[in-house]
Amino acid sequence: MMVSLLTMSMSGAQTWPQAHTDLGFGPIKRQPKIKCTVHIDVTELPLKRPSFTPRTTATPPRHNPLRLNIFQKAAAIAIDVAERALISREQDTPLPKTADPRIQIAGNYFPVPEFPVRECLDVEGTIPDCINGVYVRNGANPMFEPIAGHHLFDGDGMVHAVKITNGSASYACRFTKTERLIQEKRLGRPVFPKAIGELHGHSGIARLMLFYARGLCGLVNNQNGVGVANAGLVYFNNRLLAMSEDDLPYQLKITQTGDLQTVGRYDFDGQLKSSMIAHPKLDPVTKELHALSYDVVKKPYLKYFRFSPDGVKSPELEIPLETPTMVHDFAITENFVVIPDQQVVFKLGEMIAGNSPVIFDGEKVSRLGIMPKDATEASEVIWVNSPETFCFHLWNAWESPETEEVVVIGSCMSPADSIFNERDESLRSVLTEIRINLRTREATRRALLDDDVNLEIGMVNRNRLGRKTRFAFLAIADPWPKVCGFAKVDLCTGEIEKYIYGGEKYGGEPFFLPGGTVDGKGGENEDDGYIFSHVHDEEKETSELQIINAVNLKLEATIKLPSRVPYGFHGTFVDSSELVDQS
Repeated sequence: MMVSLLTMSMSGAQTWPQAHTDLGFGPIKRQPKIKCTVHIDVTELPLKRPSFTPRTTATPPRHNPLRLNIFQKAAAIAIDVAERALISREQDTPLPKTADPRIQIAGNYFPVPEFPVRECLDVEGTIPDCINGVYVRNGANPMFEPIAGHHLFDGDGMVHAVKITNGSASYACRFTKTERLIQEKRLGRPVFPKAIGELHGHSGIARLMLFYARGLCGLVNNQNGVGVANAGLVYFNNRLLAMSEDDLPYQLKITQTGDLQTVGRYDFDGQLKSSMIAHPKLDPVTKELHALSYDVVKKPYLKYFRFSPDGVKSPELEIPLETPTMVHDFAITENFVVIPDQQVVFKLGEMIAGNSPVIFDGEKVSRLGIMPKDATEASEVIWVNSPETFCFHLWNAWESPETEEVVVIGSCMSPADSIFNERDESLRSVLTEIRINLRTREATRRALLDDDVNLEIGMVNRNRLGRKTRFAFLAIADPWPKVCGFAKVDLCTGEIEKYIYGGEKYGGEPFFLPGGTVDGKGGENEDDGYIFSHVHDEEKETSELQIINAVNLKLEATIKLPSRVPYGFHGTFVDSSELVDQS
């Protein structure tokens, strides 16, 4: 989910889960070792899974398929010895919660194996006739046991696909075969450092040095990207793209049966030379795709570009920033791009001091940049200060000509860096309206709800992105970080309707699919459509896809899934008419 230091500075372990998965390996915090082996049938997961404690191991693979010369073999042995020594020195150092795999990938965050297409799934209720296509959702799903720290965002990308055809449904999930995953699978263990869980302090520096040493010796290829492609999904120019902001996108193809295939790393026919953030914006009117790219080592720290509907890239516009800043998301209006320059920044010097390079900069003032979509010079950006504003996601933005303002809707999080660094304060995510006056260059901010509820991942009607919208559909993160349901929020009145999954059921991003016929209407109203939500029952250990009427929040259909679906990130829907045109 974040730009990797590996990417920017470069511009036998076993896979798990598997048929027999060792879940009782020794803990990173050095508690007594407990061994147990659990048999997992990949076609029918058990109702209960034992808790686990990840082990640290740097055991070389038993069979290295690489053809190495004498020098490379000696180098591989030396680097493996150094890695084991590093892990041994780390054993007495407790990990923070944000890097402890026993927390980050416990419960329903625990990874699952790939699952081939299963057709004719059980459906409770009736899938609306107007829904025909594939709902795909991305998420982090580590293939290998962590050998040290691990953050939820570090996992390998896995896409879950539910294909709906004339009221019938199928399911499949597949890893996105990134360059990173392919090499680690060939070697039989993790060798690429993890951007958040491992790259902090002196041990993070050591891991970078070990990785570069492997690259110099030809033991790994670090020139074709290091990203995990686990965050966003967008269907653009007849291509389904999986993204994380540490690399180029990866193109996937949905087969006629509803399975998924990785086509490969996609550079827009040689036009894209740098990483692209995981939340590009597709303008529903012009069909242009707008994107940002950020660097954590060298200037320019931020660049903007866009693609025409047929995939032709514009020249890159360098946006001057004083410090490398995390820009996970941004927004567009009909005529502008809204760029957040906030207080979560990258300071690599913090690693020398033994800290995380991702920090909250209390001396920096958050600001928002308003830039014309067709800007050619950085001087065209209007910067407006908005103190103490950190929005990990921006849900929409639009222009208000009568007040000479740009209105931005996002969820303001505090403490701002609590996703990455352990904090004593409880995290709050407040749905917020920020109004930016283009004439006075001042910003005002207000909470949209009286209800004290954490609202995070979600969306507005994507057919009205960049235009004034009335409704937002957002996950209710309670108890944080679990999602107990979602909220339909009236952005004009502040009224909120809640849909709660109930019992021990939790979900993720509520995906809004616009259009169709709802309650006899022809899809003319903004909320005419359906909500898709993957829901997991933690008591029964079963997963399902719920389809909810977005007008009245009534459950229309529940698709019973044959495999457990871990909590994940973002998704999209590819209509059946689009499937036949895939490149």
